[in-house]
Amino acid sequence: MLAHALLGGVIYGCYFALVGLGLNLVFGVMRIVNLAHGDVLMLGAYAAFFLFHLFGLSPFIAAPVVIVGFFLLGLPFYYLVVPRLALAKDAEMLSLILFFGIQQIIEALAAIAFGSSERSIPGRVLGIGPFHLLGETLSRAWVIGGAIAAAAVLALYLYLYHTRSGLLTRAVMASREEALASGIDMHRISARAFAIGLALAGSLALGAIYAFERQYEHRILPGVRVGTTDLSGLTVGEARARLSQAYASLGAGRIVVAGPDGEASITYAEIGRGPDVEGLAAAALAAGRAGSTPVERVLGE
Repeated sequence: MLAHALLGGVIYGCYFALVGLGLNLVFGVMRIVNLAHGDVLMLGAYAAFFLFHLFGLSPFIAAPVVIVGFFLLGLPFYYLVVPRLALAKDAEMLSLILFFGIQQIIEALAAIAFGSSERSIPGRVLGIGPFHLLGETLSRAWVIGGAIAAAAVLALYLYLYHTRSGLLTRAVMASREEALASGIDMHRISARAFAIGLALAGSLALGAIYAFERQYEHRILPGVRVGTTDLSGLTVGEARARLSQAYASLGAGRIVVAGPDGEASITYAEIGRGPDVEGLAAAALAAGRAGSTPVERVLGE
């Protein structure tokens, strides 16, 4: 159990390390707090989803597409917003307000465009079955997702410590005043850092969206209820058993029919009265996996 917990911690740590590095890179170079960093991760997940379902691109091919795409989007966004933000008297506080607003806008537009249904890349795309490591059995999805995150962390390390641009980036992070006095193009380095931060979030999303599918494959998604009965994370069989127990009272009781020859008693079970556990469990499994949103209608046409 200890080995399994340690391996799981390392895998999860790769995710959180990548998120932290992206935030730290942006803050270290520009001294701004990007509260919308998590929402960029969400957009990267949607990009991976649509690249797979519309063009059939596997995550391994979609990864560089998303990374390059987010990098290219980050450059014009930086030049449009950040230089003006840096002129403020309290740029850090203003960045909190600005990116909080951007965060709310992204989430609202995503809810309108994509709805609240779960979207994921099928787990079978990268193989099925568990992954065995050091005598422990781990989810293949989380191992692959962790490997993607670790590769991105390694790429960032190589960029910062083995390239001239990375050396300039670290110089800016150490002292903006000295870097500016030495002739370093601050906007160019800052734009690269901002774009790389977005690209890192996009690469993390590819692993996360695949792992989410594998985690809830053949299981009911979180937050799904039938009445007051919570079915989150259950298989169809487990859901049927829980629903049968929760609504057993619907099949209890009897009907008494009076006629010329006397009374006849018929139980509810004999006439089939009771919860449709098969239908309810199937509907619970399908909840959140399909829907009609504006984006889907446009793509369908």
